[in-house]
Order: sequence, then structure tokens, then C-alpha cells
Amino acid sequence: MCLEWEQVVVHSKDPVSLAMWWVKALGWVVVDSSEEEVEIRREADLTPGLIFVHLDERKDHKNRLHLDFRPDDQREEVARLLVLGARHVDVGQGEQSWVVLCDPEGNEFCVLSSRHN
Repeated sequence: MCLEWEQVVVHSKDPVSLAMWWVKALGWVVVDSSEEEVEIRREADLTPGLIFVHLDERKDHKNRLHLDFRPDDQREEVARLLVLGARHVDVGQGEQSWVVLCDPEGNEFCVLSSRHN
């Protein structure tokens, strides 16, 4: 048996806007787009990707699954993401080496410390 990881599905009230936010945040490209869903990837033919799918429900709980990112410079990357519209969020993490942020629709993700520290 062989499974290939294709994408992570993100439910969104506004998939076009949220996908464009993540395109800016990650420097990825749009590979497929409609009003109901937008798929982005690091490169057009490179998986896995993120696909943003329309869902009218409002997010009101902590994500059960979230993405972790490891930048070259955590402080610089957190500042850049905050300028783009990310927000700090407390999910009960306490004092940690990582920073928990959320995207404009409230989906949590972590910015880890650099491996080079």
C-alpha cells in the first residue's frame, strides 16, 4: 500500500481571501481557483498543498490539527506575519520556544525557533 500526501484541507468562510493571505505568507503559488475553493502549493507540481474550501460555519474552537513552520529567524518572521494580518493567540501553550499565531480566519499555526540557534 502506498499513500501520497496530496494536500491539507482548510475550511473557510472566504476561501479566495484566505488562500491569498497564505500565498503572501508562504510565497506559494495558486494552482487551481474558483469561488468555492483555491489550492496553493510551493510549486505548481509539488505536493502537498493547501486547499481552501468554502464552509459557512464559523470557527469557534481550537484547531485539532495545525501547521508548524520553522523560519531562519523566528522574531523576523513573526513580525512579518503580524504585518500581513496574523494575530497572536493563546491556546494554553504557556511559555514556549514557539510562537502561536492565527491567520485572518482564526486558524492557529506555530512559528518555531530556528534550527540554527
